[in-house]
Amino acid sequence: MNEKYNVYLVSDSTGETLDRIFLSLKSQFANFEYEKKEFAFVRTEQQINKIIKECSNLKNSIILYTIVEIKLAKYMSNISEKNNIPCFGILGNLILNFSKLLNQKAIHKPSAQHVLDDEYYRRIEAIQFTMYHDDGKKLDDIDKADIVLLGVSRTNKTPTSIYLANRGYKTINIPLVLDQKVPDYIKSSNNKTCVIGLVADPERLADIRRNRVAIMKEDSIKEYTDLNFIQEEVSRSKELFKKYKWPVIDVTRRSVEEIAASILKIFEIQKNQ
Repeated sequence: MNEKYNVYLVSDSTGETLDRIFLSLKSQFANFEYEKKEFAFVRTEQQINKIIKECSNLKNSIILYTIVEIKLAKYMSNISEKNNIPCFGILGNLILNFSKLLNQKAIHKPSAQHVLDDEYYRRIEAIQFTMYHDDGKKLDDIDKADIVLLGVSRTNKTPTSIYLANRGYKTINIPLVLDQKVPDYIKSSNNKTCVIGLVADPERLADIRRNRVAIMKEDSIKEYTDLNFIQEEVSRSKELFKKYKWPVIDVTRRSVEEIAASILKIFEIQKNQ
């Protein structure tokens, strides 16, 4: 049996960056058992002392940190070493090397990435737009969207749209159901919006839909989970995408992040044409 580790994620900001880095890191190790504890807005030596004291009382403690203020980062490193706790600064060397490359000093300001600049407000606007237009709602201003996603039920349209919105892209998702018409605007040759079709393996869709129906305790929609019906749905959606020459992404067993990355690749190609 593998040993269990106590992983401490310590950040002088929200901890979002560190959490994403740890997510990527742990995915590289198949047999990594751990308990994770997160500390955000750590900006004093007293806060660090408290964390170190807790780590010292546990076996197999590991600290990962993103602290940009030099003096505090050094304190974290030194006190961890004194207490024999493995400790890894995630941004330190990267900021130093980048500073040398750009030939300028880093500002070492916590939460600098959360500055309320134009990009921040663009992301907020994109999130509001995307939520307002979720699931085929309010399509009268579809021409204002950066990306339009089409697909049958359970092809990850909504979570992918929200993820894209958080990246600053106004996204509309439209479900391909019998009573939902595809807007004429995106069918037009004058359409400048990036339109992408999402498909998935029918058997996988059937499993996902059955689970959803079980959770919702709704058993009056037999067609929704019927494999033959789903196969027909997916087939019709592929024909639609082919007719209008819209790019298609198969989302079967792909994460939202992977789907979004493929979408943005298509978006950039179309934008530069």
